[in-house]
Amino acid sequence: MPLPRLLIALVGAITTVSAVLADLVIPDLAAQHAFNPGWPPHAKFHDAQYMLMTVLLGLLGLALSLRQGRNPRGRLLCAAAVLATPWLSMIGALLFPGTATYDPEFSAQTFFVLGVHGQVFLAVVLTLVLLAATAATLRTPTPTPTPTHPGTGRQAAT
Repeated sequence: MPLPRLLIALVGAITTVSAVLADLVIPDLAAQHAFNPGWPPHAKFHDAQYMLMTVLLGLLGLALSLRQGRNPRGRLLCAAAVLATPWLSMIGALLFPGTATYDPEFSAQTFFVLGVHGQVFLAVVLTLVLLAATAATLRTPTPTPTPTHPGTGRQAAT
């Protein structure tokens, strides 16, 4: 499997499971999200919506990146764009007024990497991986189709 395809598929797998793990399954993190008693039902609704959206986008990107057939470059670029969506939206959400990567009561349990909230760090890393895989995909020459005889589908003599 070519490295760009492998990287995009890896981001697809991570995207598929990460939000559900972080917001619902891992106890310390889930306490800050789906099981946060301070969150009103509507906030929990949007968290559930985000988890399901991320699973669906991850599965779609994974399927696009692994599917064989015509136009592999186009499918890989589409997969990278689909998979970048939840990660870029996480970074972009920080631009809205009143948003934060964690609630103050969880500051002691919040995980930071190089001074950046763990989820945002993951979003930046995976976005950079997708950018690198996209650049490599764009630099890879497109195979030239073999000419065929009109109407027969058989390879033309060269």
